[in-house]
Amino acid sequence: MKQPTQRFSDRVENYVKYRPTYPTTVLRLFQDKCGLTRESAAADVGSGTGILSRLLLETGCTVFGVEPNEDMRKAAEDLLRGESRFISIDGTAEHTTLQAESVDFIAAAQAFHWFDRPQASAEFRRIARPDASAAILWNTRLAKETAFLRAYEELLIRYAPEYSVVDHRNVSTEEIKAFYLPSRFQYASFPNSQRFDFEGLKGRLLSSSYAPNVNEPNHLSMMAELRRLFDEHEESGKVEFLYRTDVYYGSIRGQGQY
Repeated sequence: MKQPTQRFSDRVENYVKYRPTYPTTVLRLFQDKCGLTRESAAADVGSGTGILSRLLLETGCTVFGVEPNEDMRKAAEDLLRGESRFISIDGTAEHTTLQAESVDFIAAAQAFHWFDRPQASAEFRRIARPDASAAILWNTRLAKETAFLRAYEELLIRYAPEYSVVDHRNVSTEEIKAFYLPSRFQYASFPNSQRFDFEGLKGRLLSSSYAPNVNEPNHLSMMAELRRLFDEHEESGKVEFLYRTDVYYGSIRGQGQY
């Protein structure tokens, strides 16, 4: 199995094109409940291609995008070129390289399940100011809501052996609770969705690190099955991914009001 920091090097183009962003209601939550303002310094840890960083910048705050994968980090730098308030950092969740007590808000979007959580917890506390908040969030694909989504889930189980191993849904509520102790976290969720033609559906699948890529075992048979599923379930040339955006947020040093 590839190292977490290298898993997406051959997925960047598809990741940029086909991964979902986050609902604007998430940004309002960060502002209303986590104290995020234009004066804030925010760390987007595991920032990838800059999807969440771009949303955070809409508040006017400064964003440190911390990303260990060079290809993903360069994609974010291209996406956010010209944004003076975006600072790209070659670092990890366990060693961000940021100064102690330097940020007001920390986010980990679509990344927490890759962290060494005890080390990341210590690092988050090191870089956080006393009243800083942290948020962990994922776009969780709904696997059973429609016939297409059920069939897509079965495709992943059949053709992507690593899928069940690296699925972020393996992270338990107890593990998240432990990460925030001695503080307590709050939970919120929001609906999200994407619609794809076949090329988009193919790109969305291949943006996932567990999907067999070109020249890997199962790739051709997986693509043939994906085509069959699309042809069976498309409506007006599109299929729909439904998500629940899960957000866990709270004080990271136990001094916030949650």
